[in-house]
Amino acid sequence: MKESCKKYLVEFIGTFFLIFTVASCSLLGAQDVIAPLAIASALMVMVYAGGHISGGHYNPAVSLAAAIRGALPWKQFAPYIVSQILGGVVAVYTFLLMAGNSIIALTPGNFSLKGLLIAEFLFTFALCYVVLLTATTKRTQGNSYFGLAIGFTVLTGAFAVGGTLCAGAFNPAVGVCAGLLGLIPWSFALWTILANLLGGAIASLIFKFVNNEEE
Repeated sequence: MKESCKKYLVEFIGTFFLIFTVASCSLLGAQDVIAPLAIASALMVMVYAGGHISGGHYNPAVSLAAAIRGALPWKQFAPYIVSQILGGVVAVYTFLLMAGNSIIALTPGNFSLKGLLIAEFLFTFALCYVVLLTATTKRTQGNSYFGLAIGFTVLTGAFAVGGTLCAGAFNPAVGVCAGLLGLIPWSFALWTILANLLGGAIASLIFKFVNNEEE
């Protein structure tokens, strides 16, 4: 039980700093290039920091992919999700408390639903696919590049489709918090979450097909 609680705490902390960075970059006027770099870097360093304890998911879609793959016990799946969502929500309200009048008023993103669904699905798939292949296989065990690969996958997605075709969440916890912050309408947040979870599930199934080693 103690070891499990350590994992949940690490997931809370990592998701907190990821989503605090998303909120700060989105609502304090970070330039277009700076925001994706900062967000991807936050994810990367937290993956390196907590990967050896919890797997460094910080993302319900990644946890779903890991559970389907067999890298996360199903009994820990729900606590992981709760830890991640709670970390994100606390990050949102911590940011709002700190930022005060510095927040820039934004019009919620209004994307094509078809574009949003496809973009969020594709890059959540890519993220989960990279996580599974770089951080959960015997052949790549103990490597030093997994955090960089994961962070740069998010960076790629943010530059490719973030803010144009979708919010660039690639993470249901980010989708929830984007709704709380008013970055996207709640209807779009819900579709984002659905696309993210589907991307994670399909990535795990593809991983099982392409990975030839014994689990």
